Amino acid sequence: MSNAAQTFESASARSNQQDGNSSSPARSSSVTALRGLSREPLLHFLVLGSLIFAADAIIHPPAKDEKVITVTKAMRQSFIDTFDEDKQRTPSEAELQKMVEAWVASEILYREGKTLGVDRGDEMIRDRVAFKLQYLIFDQVRVPQPSEEQLRAWFADNHARFDEPERVSFLMTPPSDEATARRYLDDIREQRESEELHDQTRAVLDRPVPSLAAGFGDGFSDGLLKAPLQEWTLLQSKDGWHVVRLDARTPGAPAKLEDIRAEAAKIWHTEETRKRAWEAVSRLKANYTIRYEP
Repeated sequence: MSNAAQTFESASARSNQQDGNSSSPARSSSVTALRGLSREPLLHFLVLGSLIFAADAIIHPPAKDEKVITVTKAMRQSFIDTFDEDKQRTPSEAELQKMVEAWVASEILYREGKTLGVDRGDEMIRDRVAFKLQYLIFDQVRVPQPSEEQLRAWFADNHARFDEPERVSFLMTPPSDEATARRYLDDIREQRESEELHDQTRAVLDRPVPSLAAGFGDGFSDGLLKAPLQEWTLLQSKDGWHVVRLDARTPGAPAKLEDIRAEAAKIWHTEETRKRAWEAVSRLKANYTIRYEP
């Protein structure tokens, strides 16, 4: 958590403490309302944004004259602090001056670009600003660890993501037209296939069954699962016809929460954080009117 967020939450906690000597209903209601607001991620984000802008105003004070660029002491110190991550040495005066000059040049280009409006319609600039704001929102979302009930309910809906799927191993010749594939099949069954065909026949090992349709097509997947073991057969994939031999089938196994609890809790936490952040964005969206041109 950022220092600004910690300061805000500490202040919120102190402001929410009730005076032990007061029993006023109005005061109790106000305290309850403040507690509710202090837990609101969007409020955290807005307050943090204010703090960031305030800090930026101190470090980068607005110039009365747009043609005045001020290099503050704080800015020079930030260049020194970021010069060497390992803190082995500080920059020389010449090195520091180069960094300052580079920043001044960047600031000049930024101001001139804004004056000319080159930022308008630039998707890269828009996306970078949106990404930074998104990061700020995510940084303010605080999600506790799931309760046992929450985790079990989520796992019941998502167990397929953790189940061990059935797997198959098979051999297949390269794709060809049907007539060529039938000739290959006859050659293989009579053990007279060419060395070239033998070298081009590839082994697919431990392929998850759910991925077969996406990789080869529904017809190939269904035909392979119906094929007898250790027998060559003709199957059509999305790429063409193949001679295929199913060599092994390994049954799947359902996952148990006890075996993957830590992983499941981590994924739940990530998805819940994303959900709450999107809710905060949706509340911001409520302030806008979205129009679509016909």
